[in-house]
Amino acid sequence: MKIKTLARLMAGAALVVGVVPALAQTAPNPPRYGSFGVDTTAQKPGVKPGDDFWTHANGGWADKVQIAPDRASAGFGTQLTLEAEANVRGILDDMAKNPGAYGATGKQVGDFYASWMDEAGIEARGTAPLKPYLDRIAGVNDLAGLQVLFASIGYATPVDMEIIPDLADPTRYTAVVSQGSLGMPRDYYLLEGEKYDAFRTAYRAYVTKIQELAGFSDAAAKADAIIALETAIAKEQWSPEENRDIARINDPQSIAGLEAKAPEFDWALMLKTVGIDKAPTIIMANNTALTETGKIMAATPLATWKDYLAYRFVSDNAGFLPKAFDDARFDFYSRTLNGVQVKRDRWKRGIQLVNGALGEAVGAIYVAKYFPPAAAQQMGELIENLRGAYEQRIKGSTWMDAATKTAALAKLKAFEPRIGHPVKYVDYSSMKVDRGDILANAMASAHFQHQLQLQRFPKPVDRSLWSMTPQTVNAYYSGLSNQITFPAAILQPPYFDPNADPAVNYGAIGAIIGHEMGHGFDDQGSQFGPTGKFENWWTDASKAAFKERTSALAAQYDAYEPIPGTRINGKLTLGENIGDLGGIEAAYGAYQMHQAQHGKAKVIDGLTGDQRFFLAYAQAWQAKVRENAQLQQLKTDPHSPAKFRVNGIVRNVDAWYKAFNIQPSDALYLAPEKRVRIW
Repeated sequence: MKIKTLARLMAGAALVVGVVPALAQTAPNPPRYGSFGVDTTAQKPGVKPGDDFWTHANGGWADKVQIAPDRASAGFGTQLTLEAEANVRGILDDMAKNPGAYGATGKQVGDFYASWMDEAGIEARGTAPLKPYLDRIAGVNDLAGLQVLFASIGYATPVDMEIIPDLADPTRYTAVVSQGSLGMPRDYYLLEGEKYDAFRTAYRAYVTKIQELAGFSDAAAKADAIIALETAIAKEQWSPEENRDIARINDPQSIAGLEAKAPEFDWALMLKTVGIDKAPTIIMANNTALTETGKIMAATPLATWKDYLAYRFVSDNAGFLPKAFDDARFDFYSRTLNGVQVKRDRWKRGIQLVNGALGEAVGAIYVAKYFPPAAAQQMGELIENLRGAYEQRIKGSTWMDAATKTAALAKLKAFEPRIGHPVKYVDYSSMKVDRGDILANAMASAHFQHQLQLQRFPKPVDRSLWSMTPQTVNAYYSGLSNQITFPAAILQPPYFDPNADPAVNYGAIGAIIGHEMGHGFDDQGSQFGPTGKFENWWTDASKAAFKERTSALAAQYDAYEPIPGTRINGKLTLGENIGDLGGIEAAYGAYQMHQAQHGKAKVIDGLTGDQRFFLAYAQAWQAKVRENAQLQQLKTDPHSPAKFRVNGIVRNVDAWYKAFNIQPSDALYLAPEKRVRIW
């Protein structure tokens, strides 16, 4: 359970009612897309809105676009990510030309990037950089030594050990232990069928190949033992939907309590090795999985564990090794599991590495070059109008009682929005970067991040920290801090365009803002109070009414089948679907507030304001994904596929029916009593 994963379990967002200016009505420049901010050439007019709204809005684009051979998907999210990467490349190129202008940080970033781009040097060094790490594994001669490696940075482990804000008091940190990662998604070890058999066969070939490249003996036999070990662990691990159950995850223990539940592990040794043994309590997430994994650890020969750690170290770092290793990893993880045909250009992959290792150093420069301060002001106004819309909807709720409404409004008022970039950036000056050793740099980055966590551990939680860099095209809500965060890179067309029609900004970024706010009130976020504390602020009656509505939404999504034979998991995706539904309802309400201030929207290009609002929402989810990548999404990702984030949502929204005159004969039509209304 990663720190940001648990934080994500407790959603939140925005503030007080504000008046949004007429954005595009006085803007001198045209919008980036179309005449009002939506690319209407992407539509497929022959498809009725009521039969398939996503295809009506995006079908023309989908028919024409080809997914780039080095990508698993196409769409606006991918496009903006590519643009952000190109902008970062420009920063790195300028660092190379003018190193003196960027000081020590510029040298760090430049050396890290250069070490990745030095393909000739990587080939010349061969497997030599692996030696100290593999020697450490080879030197293990008992279970105590094995568990020291489990708790050491850079090595695979069946038990993740980290820190998060304490669920009982989110102003302080606590330790958490949870199930570790495997070589494939958990379900791929367990599901039956030809496709999964093929994945397992390809994985065995990959495990064998990686060991052969590293010069390990008996690679095929070791591969069988390694996969048998991973399969045994997978059978005991919690499923992705079980990992969303915060009450089950929240199992605070002392070290003695951990020892009682999973006695095979030397918890005191592992936690001391990580550096978090002084925690008064440790959350034992995935407790039953850890109990059984301890038994597996004790029953598995030490030699098999050592083979597993050696394989995983080479595999996890294959991208930093000669081309043969990198190619083997690409062939399995990108080509086989995700359908990607060719590797991305090396410089693009280098940008991703730099963003991961020194992201805020680059982000500070990115913000100065590409994020206008006016965008933060306009976003702040949008957020406040969304807060106002949520306030109206909570006050007008017919299923919440007065006590629960009061508590919900208190949480809404406490939402803290963060826009564009952190108020302070991470100082990377203590991180050593070697221009001639990319593997050492990757390890140095991991150790640096770990040391940051250890420095923060005894101190009060710093609410100014961000989990994404400014150059990330995404947004998030953290329930443990009740904050919503919008990095600079997502605040671009078609999501946010200060020159677009207001309907478009409300339908696109407005719905995204509403979505992140909605996480504060989804099936997980609703279990956290205004300060981020895990607490119940619901009456029994309101909780039952909420459960009835969310169960109905989950049931709707259970019926959707994006790939023949594979349906959406309504429980796994429930939080995101609640966020989408609440987000579009609140954004629509905020748009009506905007019109009350500035006058009713005019018809543009034959489209009413409400129609433009919903088309902008659909355009924001313009995406096309390779089948294998979508399959992995359906099995592991709490987000529904883009098409169903549109069709599955709008069919529950009364205003959409009115905007497009949807009739009972239309495929997406739901009778009013079947429509789910939550926030």
